Amino acid sequence: MKRPDLFARILEAQKRLRGQAHVTPIMGSRTLNESLGARFHFKCENLQRVGAFKFRGAYNALSRLSPEEKRRGVVTISSGNHAQAVALVGRELGMDTVVIMPVDAPEIKRKAVEGYGARIASYDPATTSRDEALRRVAGADERVFIPPFDHWDVIAGQGTAGLELAQAVSNLDMLLVPCGGGGLLSGCAAAVKGLFPECGVVGVEPESADDATRSFRTGVLQEVHNPPTLADGVRTPRLGEITFPLILRHVDHMTTVSEEAIREAVRFLFYRMKLVVEPSGALGLAAVLSGAVRPEGDVGILLSGGNVDGPTMAAILSEPLGP
Repeated sequence: MKRPDLFARILEAQKRLRGQAHVTPIMGSRTLNESLGARFHFKCENLQRVGAFKFRGAYNALSRLSPEEKRRGVVTISSGNHAQAVALVGRELGMDTVVIMPVDAPEIKRKAVEGYGARIASYDPATTSRDEALRRVAGADERVFIPPFDHWDVIAGQGTAGLELAQAVSNLDMLLVPCGGGGLLSGCAAAVKGLFPECGVVGVEPESADDATRSFRTGVLQEVHNPPTLADGVRTPRLGEITFPLILRHVDHMTTVSEEAIREAVRFLFYRMKLVVEPSGALGLAAVLSGAVRPEGDVGILLSGGNVDGPTMAAILSEPLGP
């Protein structure tokens, strides 16, 4: 079967999302520019609808379903941001929605999913895998499954965040993107490479959730089970059958960061830039602040989401901001 032209799909998704998704702002930091000798461009998807980039992929995928598929309703599995996005889009398009969520998903995300009108089916990730939970809930249902990342329309929708960033700046030498299942990373990499072929794209993961980094370096798909990271949005067990080859094709480097580096990035964004960003969304900046990557020239950083609960944020901010 002929491989879809992902860049063309991203351009089409951008048209489909016009008037539906926010064109989120791009912010800079003079402090960071002067201290590290590069020019930083932060794409603020923490200010997107539902507070994360996931709205883009969910809307692009659900809006393309047939009338019969919309009548059947949809089901997805997610720890939070994709869950919220599918719930909201489902409500706006008049579709019945079921979301499978781990019991330890942040309360703020569970309440948002319920607030958008979706029904939650819970599972315990300590005893049940995501695949098992999905089979248990969706196996006896006729609903259409909308995966959180391994879906061409979802990937194309997520890629519009990178496309907007690339279209808004005169040049990009480097792009840093958080990586969980790889939908945002593969989509944004393809989008940015479509405009700036020489841009170096780097995916960033927590050290304890390094399956994509190991997969990238070995060329063999690796897994991780329920990793103990504060970055709950990237606890996916592995890359997808679609996203893995795309990452090998479009991404130049993968790296990991410590939990302390993630917390320090969240603190920097809060105190220096007045932005509320969840731990998963701060991975790109964590790589810069910790020295995991050496930024040069014009550097884009995807802030993928801002859905962090009060106790978690309070705990992170209780520690002082580093020098």
